[in-house]
Amino acid sequence: MNYLLIKSLHLISMVAWFAGVFYLVRLFVYHTETFDKSQEEKGILTQQYHIMERRLFNIICRPAMLFTWIFGVYMIYLNGMDWLKENPWMHAKLLLVFLLSGYTEYSSRIIKQLHKGKVVMTSFNFRLYNEVPFLLLASIILLAVYKNFLQFGYAFAGIVAFAIVLFIFAKLYKKLRTKTN
Repeated sequence: MNYLLIKSLHLISMVAWFAGVFYLVRLFVYHTETFDKSQEEKGILTQQYHIMERRLFNIICRPAMLFTWIFGVYMIYLNGMDWLKENPWMHAKLLLVFLLSGYTEYSSRIIKQLHKGKVVMTSFNFRLYNEVPFLLLASIILLAVYKNFLQFGYAFAGIVAFAIVLFIFAKLYKKLRTKTN
């Protein structure tokens, strides 16, 4: 099969995977906020979020994750094991993709806990949890583009600094929002 076609399918699957993960955790934020609603509102919204979360995960997130892995592993196979040995950036990329896969699967556990009515995290903590895939995405793309650990090291340091700034702004925004309410 044409290598560029496999690469295109890999990228399409990856975009779908990230879209699903970003939206799923946003649903967790809204779902968690329903716990503070009236019993009638909570019942209606909770039932709707159950359906949306389950469908999003089972129809988009997990299949897109699996296709991303299938096409990615197939590209590694086409390039050969010597290529893999000669490209340590790919080892780091695979580690980050494993972390993202773990994040995705952990999200399926959160769905089950929310469906049982358990408060897993606050909506604020879910907002922070939603930044993890962005940081992984940025790291994976930088690795794939630069393919050089020295340059990636600087980029990764920038990503970590950005994450810290993001956390600080999120805390400040939460403080500001609670003062105005």
